[in-house]
Amino acid sequence: MKNIHGNIAILGSGNIGLSLAYGLVKADYQDAASILLTRRNVSHLTEQAQMGYQVSANNPEAVKNASIVILAVLPQQLDGLLHEIQPVIDASKHLVISVISGVSCKDIKAKLGHDVQVVRVMPNTAISIGQSMTCIASDNASTEQVALVQSMFETVGSVVVINEDLMTSATALCACGIAFFLRAIRAASQGGVEIGFHADIALKMAVQTAKGAADLLLQHHSHPEQEIDKVTSPKGCTIAGLNEMEHQGFSSSLIKGIKLSAVKAGELYIESK
Repeated sequence: MKNIHGNIAILGSGNIGLSLAYGLVKADYQDAASILLTRRNVSHLTEQAQMGYQVSANNPEAVKNASIVILAVLPQQLDGLLHEIQPVIDASKHLVISVISGVSCKDIKAKLGHDVQVVRVMPNTAISIGQSMTCIASDNASTEQVALVQSMFETVGSVVVINEDLMTSATALCACGIAFFLRAIRAASQGGVEIGFHADIALKMAVQTAKGAADLLLQHHSHPEQEIDKVTSPKGCTIAGLNEMEHQGFSSSLIKGIKLSAVKAGELYIESK
């Protein structure tokens, strides 16, 4: 049985929690039997139980039987969960990982105990296909524990370690950013319909073009402008289109949207209280 890090309890097994569980098993990082999944209505975890995961509606019991505790509930459910598990949290045994938007390590330690090691994690919805851009931060976890969390989330995508004061910004750029890029792809496909393609073909063309653009940057380790220069020629059609988009505020609107999302991300936990 592969559980060299001990049992992992995922409290609140929604999309993010389940995607991580699947990724850990698929990467042979952890076996299903050493992952405990909780949900208020445990009948929603019937399929996971059949796959070999431990499932339960009892959060304190799951915590007692684990060494890594992942908090994956909604922000408005967090305070109740922390109150529920606080009596069984052991700072000498447990590493606490939070994937909850807008909640600081300090917020969690205030409820669980200031000596508990807490790592804050922000994945995005591409975690469901193993392509998340995940940011992690901590104000008190050891270098070894941060490295452990990094290795866990590398099973479901790319990971960067950042300062915690940048986590709300990371939420806007990476988590909200999924929607921003999807909206850009939708707009491109609508443009394709305008110039003569059927909607399904236009969408396929826009999606693959966007994927190709991203892969150029990832594989060439280049800057966007380097790749843009390769496709723009003097008096050409590409530069004409780019300049028209900029005249209409393409870059500035995207930047302003990211900035506003960062402000709102910092208010999520406060508004839920």
